[in-house]
Order: sequence, then structure tokens, then C-alpha cells
Amino acid sequence: MRRTARLLTGTVLAVAAAGLATAPAYGGETGSLEVFPSNAVPGGDVTVNTAACGDGGTAAGDASAVGAGTFTLAPSTHEGDAIGQFKVPPSAQPGTYEIVAKCTDGRQVSGDLMVTLASMRQQVQPRGSVKTGVGGALGPDPVQTAAGVAALAVAAAGGTWLLHRRARGDGI
Repeated sequence: MRRTARLLTGTVLAVAAAGLATAPAYGGETGSLEVFPSNAVPGGDVTVNTAACGDGGTAAGDASAVGAGTFTLAPSTHEGDAIGQFKVPPSAQPGTYEIVAKCTDGRQVSGDLMVTLASMRQQVQPRGSVKTGVGGALGPDPVQTAAGVAALAVAAAGGTWLLHRRARGDGI
């Protein structure tokens, strides 16, 4: 009995999860505001579009959460889409902001904009040496590097000499 209950519970949970995963994909075409690029830098241009307003529909956009104010979405060349643009203010702080558009028929849609300090295309390349605490062969001080190499060479020569003496039977 317990085994059957577990099996049924697992099946119900799997079906519910599958239903929740497909629900946004089904309603997403007409009920969301698409933000391009979704990651923007301060001073960058952002384009938004939606199919929620229908053919020939317009909308009033609101990007005041990020400090950009209002903008207009007009019918696009893509059938059924309304499109608009705004500029992220140079003073915008990093974070996620909700951008809202209200269609002339009263329907409201929203999308998220993430403001970052560096765009994803302009990745920063690391510079300098790694600070591991152990040092390195190409570290910042060539005198210390040379001293370390000399110490290793003396130790290797001394070890070789002792092993050679022992092998000959000279006694150590």
C-alpha cells in the first residue's frame, strides 16, 4: 500500500512539474515583454517588444524603475508585434529592474532588465601573477628566484655526492 502511494505521489509530482514547465512557454508568446539585450550596461540602448497588444497595437512603456522614464511601443514589421526603445541612464546602478508596457486595450506585460557594469561581450582578461603564497618561477623578484634555483642545485649536487659515496662503500 505504501509503495503504491509513493508511486502515485511521484507520478503526480512529475506531471505537475511538467505542466508548470510548459505553461510559461505556451502563454509566453502573447503575455510577456521581451527585453534585448537582457543584460545592459549604463548608457546602453535597450529594445523591447511584445505580441500582447495584437495586430497594429501600440503600448506605453515604463522604464522608470531603471531611471529611463516612459517610452512608446509602436507596431513592428513583424506581424502582431509592438516594439520600442529606451536608453539606460549612465547613472543606473547594477541590478535587476522590471520594465512594464501597457497596451491600448488595457493589457499589461512586463520583462526584466539586468544592468551590469561590464557587458557580457567585454569580458575582462586577468592580468598579473597568481597570489598563491608559494611564489613562482616568474615571480616579481628575480633575485629571490635565482637564490631558490641555486639552493635547489646545491641540494641536488650534495644528495648525488652522498649517494655516490654510499654506493662505492666509502662509508658515510
